[in-house]
Amino acid sequence: MTKATGFEYIYQKLLSAKTKHWGEQVILVIAIASFLIHLAIIYLVDFGIIPIEVTSDLLKNPIAAIYTPFSFILVYEVYLLIHYLPKSITTYISKQYEIITLIIIRRLFKDLSSLTLTSDWFTIKYDLQFTYDLLASVLLFFLIYLFYKQSKKRYRVIDNTANEREGIARFIKIKKYIATALVPVLIIVAVYSFFNWSMSTIYPQTNARVSFSNINNIFFEQFFTILIIADVVLLLFSFFHTDEFHKVIRNSGFIISTILIRLSFSVSGLLNTLLIVSATIFGLLILIIHNKFEKEKAAEMADSSSNKV
Repeated sequence: MTKATGFEYIYQKLLSAKTKHWGEQVILVIAIASFLIHLAIIYLVDFGIIPIEVTSDLLKNPIAAIYTPFSFILVYEVYLLIHYLPKSITTYISKQYEIITLIIIRRLFKDLSSLTLTSDWFTIKYDLQFTYDLLASVLLFFLIYLFYKQSKKRYRVIDNTANEREGIARFIKIKKYIATALVPVLIIVAVYSFFNWSMSTIYPQTNARVSFSNINNIFFEQFFTILIIADVVLLLFSFFHTDEFHKVIRNSGFIISTILIRLSFSVSGLLNTLLIVSATIFGLLILIIHNKFEKEKAAEMADSSSNKV
């Protein structure tokens, strides 16, 4: 077995459509089971059957049990992000926006369990954050829809030379290498995250440094840092494939968008929400302008072909 064949075997085992489908089924089962377990723990604690001191909102209200299955679904969404990396850069970026939107939705379920329903709604910090997240989730949903519409637009007349086709194939292979390397990283970081989460739930007094307010940071802050490194590597290798200005700006802009999402994990409140929305808007604008360049270039190529005829 050659080295290339060996790599393709590993790639197919980790990132094939069959593996994706199998992973989806497994995550759904785990998500449902985790929801029921979390719900059972909440009631056992409430009835005093499990004698632990409740310090987290996640163990006080049954609504908060939805937080747990969402955590596993988010891990699968990260896997999908890696899965689509070799296939489409725009789909890969859109998955980042989907993930951060789902994180906000998950946070909404958590905050629902501790809302203070009073006439002083806009003076209570946590109620204000809930309002920000509620509005941001709707706005992000619409922005992702616009991003998908833009990503489906194709203007370029396909007329690649043999060297260009070879360059594209080489770049796709590099993306496959990076995606394959990201899978074990995902598993390691996810296991570490789940371990800390479990220990914080069972022994909150001995894991004070890990709180549910920053549980997202335990996994996503680290993983988005890794994504930024992977994106920069892809940008550098993309220069072997193309040096077109609008494509370089598009790829660079997507990296900036990822960095803004990463920075959002370092802050809280309104600034957190603004960084996330800004990252998505920036990525959408970059793609719209890129498509304008593609449209103009396709028109020029069409005019050139008609003139030759």
